[in-house]
This record gives sequence, C-alpha cells and structure tokens, in this order.
Amino acid sequence: MSIEKQIKELREKLNHYNHLYYVENAPTVSDYEFDCMLRQLQELEQQHPEFADPNSPTARVGSDLSNAFKSVDHTFPMLSLQNTYSLDELHEWVEKITKEVGEVEFVCELKFDGTAISLTYEDGRLLRAVTRGDGSRGDDVTENVRTIRSIPLMLNGNDFPSYFEIRGEIFMPYASFERLNAEREQNEEPPFANPRNAAAGTLKQQQSKIVAQRGLDCTLYQIAGKDLQLTSHYESLEAAKRWGFKISDKIKVCRNTAEIDDFINYWDTERKALPFPTDGIVIKVNRFADRKALGSTAKAPKWAVAYKFKAEQALTRLLKVSYQVGRTGAITPVANLEPVLLAGTTVKRATLHNADQIMALDLREGDMVYVEKGGEIIPKITGVELSQRNEESKPLQYITHCPECGAELVRYEGEAKHYCPNQSHCRPQILGRIIHFIRRKAMNIEGLGEETIELLFKNSLINNIADLYDLRAEQLATLPRLGEKSARNIMQSLQLSLEVPFHRVLFALGIRFIGETTAKYIATHFKDMDSVMGASKEELIEAEEVGDKIADSIIDYMHDEQNLIIIERLRRAGLKFKIEEKAQASSSLAGLNFVISGSFSLHSRDELKALIEAHGGKNLAAVSANTSYLLAGDKIGPSKLQKATKLGIKIISEEEFLKMIETDDSDYTPTPAEQLPPKEENAPAAEPINKNETVTQGSLF
Repeated sequence: MSIEKQIKELREKLNHYNHLYYVENAPTVSDYEFDCMLRQLQELEQQHPEFADPNSPTARVGSDLSNAFKSVDHTFPMLSLQNTYSLDELHEWVEKITKEVGEVEFVCELKFDGTAISLTYEDGRLLRAVTRGDGSRGDDVTENVRTIRSIPLMLNGNDFPSYFEIRGEIFMPYASFERLNAEREQNEEPPFANPRNAAAGTLKQQQSKIVAQRGLDCTLYQIAGKDLQLTSHYESLEAAKRWGFKISDKIKVCRNTAEIDDFINYWDTERKALPFPTDGIVIKVNRFADRKALGSTAKAPKWAVAYKFKAEQALTRLLKVSYQVGRTGAITPVANLEPVLLAGTTVKRATLHNADQIMALDLREGDMVYVEKGGEIIPKITGVELSQRNEESKPLQYITHCPECGAELVRYEGEAKHYCPNQSHCRPQILGRIIHFIRRKAMNIEGLGEETIELLFKNSLINNIADLYDLRAEQLATLPRLGEKSARNIMQSLQLSLEVPFHRVLFALGIRFIGETTAKYIATHFKDMDSVMGASKEELIEAEEVGDKIADSIIDYMHDEQNLIIIERLRRAGLKFKIEEKAQASSSLAGLNFVISGSFSLHSRDELKALIEAHGGKNLAAVSANTSYLLAGDKIGPSKLQKATKLGIKIISEEEFLKMIETDDSDYTPTPAEQLPPKEENAPAAEPINKNETVTQGSLF
C-alpha cells in the first residue's frame, strides 16, 4: 500500500471513530486503539509533509504556534435574536406571525449558553470558522475550532452543497468547566465566572494546543447557502445530521402556543439535569418560504425569538454574616446559609459585596432569603421573604473593627468597601501580600504555593515579602511536605526572581489599586524606585493611568515605615529597582507625542507603542493639545478622530509612521518585557462568495 493511501485510510478511520464517539456517543474502539492510530498518522505526516492536510484528524491536537486572528466579513450577517422573559409576550409574537403568514409551524430548541460561531464548508471540508464579532465582521478562529472534536473537518455522504455556512454555539460542558477552574486555582489564576466566559476566553487563546485541552463542544443549529434544495428548518437540521454535524436532539416541531408552552415548561425543569449550560428556548418559524415573507429588521430576524429562562433562585435561611479580609485590607461580608440545592450544586455561602448592599436589602440574621446564581458561579442574595421574618429580628450592624486584628476600619472616599488600615500586623493581609508577591505575573517564584507560605509563616520563617530572600535551604528541607529537593528548587526560583524586571517588582509589592498595566506605566514614567518613592501627588498623577486614588495609595504606602524597611531589604537582596535602559534605536521621534487608535495590519498596537519609545517618542492615552500625531488604523475611535480634527493634529497611517522611523516592518520585535497585555487586531477580510447568487436561507443570526 502506498504511503499516500495509508495516510488517507487512517484519516478516514479516525474521522469515523471520532464522529461515533463525540457526536453519536457510540464509541467502537478503545481510547488506546484510537491514540495508537493517531500517533501513527502523526508520524507519517511528519515524514511526508507533501501529503499535509489542514483538516487531518491530527489538527485536533492543536499547535504551540501563536494564532493571529484576522477580521473576516460575514457572507450573511450574524443577527441577534429578540429576547423575551414573558409567556404573554411570546404568545403575542406567535399571534402576530400567524396573522401575517397564516397557518405556521414553529421549531423549538434549546438555547445553548456559549459563544456563537459560523462554519464555512467547501466541497465537504471545513474552510473557515468565524466568531460573531459585531454581526458584520468576526475573528477567524479556524485553527482553534479544528481542535473541537464534535465539529467535522470533513463531511459524510455526497449530497451536501458545494459551498455553505452553518451556525452554532461553542460551549463548555460543566465537567470541562469544573476541571479548568480547578486547574486555574491550582496555578493561582482567577477562575472563570461561568462556562460561557470560559468558552469565549478559550476560543480566543493564541495557541490551539491549549484550546484542544479544554474540552469545548459545539452544537449546530442553522444552515445557509446557495441552492440548498431544502424547504424547512427542521429538514435542514436532519440533513446536517446526516452530513456529520452534531445537532441537538432536544428539538420539537410545534403548531400552537400550547405545544410551545409545554416544551418551555418541560425544559425549564429538566435543563437542570443537562451536562451543559442553557439559558432559554429559541422558537423559529419552520418553513423557509414563511421566513422570507416575514423578513428581518436591521438587528434581528422577525421569524425567530428567544424565550429566556429566569435566573435560578432558591429560598433558604441566612444563618450568620461573617467577614473576610483581603490582601489589600478590603473587607468582604459573606452570607452563611442553610445549605440549599441551586443549579445543580449545594450552596452554603453567598457574597454580600459591601455594607451598602446589606443596608439596601435590609438583611437580618435568621431571615429567609432568595439566593440566585444567574449566569455567575458565585451565588448572591437578591431579596428577603418578609412574610417569614421574625418580628424580634434586628437590622444587621456592619462591623466597625477588623475581625482579624481589631483595627478600626476605614472607608475611603468614593469606595464601596471598608478597609483594615493595619497592613503590617493583620495576618490575612500579610499572607495575602506574600502570596501575591510570589505569583506568576509578579515575581514568579515556583515551589511556594499558598500552603507552603502558610507553613513558613506558621513556623515564623517569614513575616513579610523581604523575609523570603533570607530563607536558607536547610531551614526549608526540615519542614513537612518539603524535603531537600523542594528546598533546592525554591532557592533556585528565588535566585531567578532577581531577574524579574522593575515594573513586575513594582506590581509584586501589592500597593493598593496598582495592577499589572498601571505598574508598567508608572515604571516607564519614573524609571526607578527612588523616583516613585520621592514623587509628590502632582508628579504621580502625570504618569499615565494614575489618578488621585492611585496617587494617594502610593503615597500612603511609601509613608509607612515598615514598607520602607521592606523595600530597602529587597534592594539589598538584589531585586531590580530600575528599568534597564536599552540602546535607543534612534532619536527620530524625540519630542513627539503619539496617540494610537484603531487596528493595524503590519504591527500590533503594543508593537507600535514600543517602536515609538525605541525611537525617542512618547505614547499618550488621549488626544490633547500636546499630541503631535494621531496614528490611525482601521475602525479608529470616533471621539479621538473628532478631537484630533478639531485641534488640527496631523493624522498619519501605519505606513507613514514607518517611513518616519525609516525601519522595515519586519525588523522589530518587542521583547516580552516591552509588551503590555495584547489586544485583538483586525486584518483585511476574506473574500466572500458572490453576493448576486441565490441564497435559499437568507440572513442568519
């Protein structure tokens, strides 16, 4: 058998087994057999790159290469749906449809709670996958979508159109979501609030290999193309199922409001047992001829509506309100509840946010309260059942002193939360600052997790962040769960942290209100720690993104004697307290101030900012009289454009800017330390199919 034929047969087998497992839920081979065939195919493809195919089953594994998302025009607009939470409104909509087109059929289906996607197939092969975006243009996420195993890379049969689109929802099943959040917590990363956010965030990952590991799923629900030879929505879904698409089996053709109501009422209860998130029912007119007669508005089709389920709610007793202290001293009240089942999990606690919320709800211990999850994972109290309130109950009095150290709480102007000001002697704040200091985005000291930090604190080996650099391997090796190897790794990681750049050191100090980006702006503006420490409020406010609140926080921090001692100890330990000046590429932009707006094709905005600084220029956040040039890309902010025009500021393109610095666009690549958090960029759209050709389905959402 030839190599090409062997590769082709392996691909066909793997695609078939994959479909049986992820779409039909009927696996016919073991995971071991599947993995062996996949490895064999990978080896053959590596040895024979001339037979490469972007839709090979090996694409499911993903890649370490970075994806640059391009903006692509939708051939058919991805319209939104009208929403309703009322059955009466839904009945009015049905009545209006019936009056307009006569006797009509509806298709009811679950509304999946994920992120919308449009898939384009050409000759039975996945060509492109694009997000909804603004409805007219979306991001090309094809490489990431190829890793989702329920999406066919090649279709079954031979009766599919040569070119068509199919729309659906990419979502994250609860099992994948819980596993992902457990991993994020273990890595000291903030958990996703809900599966919808997790799915959207995963789909925009820069490396498809990460997407492949996160367990996304996809259900398709709408098809469009030229000359489909289909007459109804239900018929099109049956056809899509034959071609290999994963189509929901929770679908029903209904002919009146009673049947629609029955479907809604059934799934309003039964959805709680589903392994994936749903937030409503979509009701669509079935026949395409009726849809064409009804048409669409600029924003939504008239032939479809989404009935949204009300957020899940439960009634339980508020036993007690306790108070937590964060690393910045922020006090968070927590409601301790009588355990109650809500959205598939047992809820024992709910956040209360701050004193204002407690007062607004008029909460009292012993009250029967309504608890709601909605789309969020953290439950919240939304109301009190006053009919069950004890007449002798008393309003809750918010605490006046820290529950940990007893210090009197303060509330800063404009802040909703109360704070404990005792930064140096309040245990949760001390531990919180140390844990913040060692995290990956700060000093990145591996081997020191939260449990180890608490162990070191308990054994009086550390009491602040500077104490970390006085640790010795022999001290660590004798502690429970550590040993000599762990001790050596920790000491090595501490040594490596001395190379962390100044802006991350500044962030790692844990000064209240200073995040990663603000720390970078401050470091870039002042260049070294001494300048930050000696700056007045007026001087601090001159730095980008620094206002009164942040300036006051920095001054308070630098006026604390304990903090000054810690900073001096960190300086002696060898941490970087100044920006390492790099050789400037040129001074061609010296004295010039730039504002960047829009998206660019040759460089990202962060690369352009780094180029400006490398050639002696300065980046400004907003257009003002001090702005020399507005560097404008696609989709420039209208307010910036208007202000620049009004002030007579010269507006230049990316190409004009590159000529100013006389550099080729491929010559410059910023180092990781130079880059701020990346933002999505747009690029020229892919060429759509001929707009003049007949489309059976019409506009899609």
